[in-house]
Amino acid sequence: MNKPPASLLSRRQFAKHAAVFSASASVIPRDALLPGVTQQTSGQNAESQNEIDLRFQQVVQLYGEHLDESQKANIKKMCADLQPTLERIRKFNLKNSDAPALFLKPLVEREKKSGSPTQKS
Repeated sequence: MNKPPASLLSRRQFAKHAAVFSASASVIPRDALLPGVTQQTSGQNAESQNEIDLRFQQVVQLYGEHLDESQKANIKKMCADLQPTLERIRKFNLKNSDAPALFLKPLVEREKKSGSPTQKS
């Protein structure tokens, strides 16, 4: 029987590595994984902070009666974490003449003919 090369991982080894990696993600501090993200969120300018507050107020207005204080704090943090990404997307230079990266081709259902060519009456 042929043995696979030593450089390839077996499914069991891959599962072990994936489990260790996902478990360590909750233990490793965020700054070690994503350097600079904390600095960006803490140093928001007034306009960005206003947008964060408005987004949070909108969520609280829509779903506030269903949320407890810890969930509201988590949503506030998520709104702040989202802001740097939104600013990077807004800085992307895009013109009206640029073609879209993905074309939408909707599927059109066509009516089936009442009699198929194989059936004869």
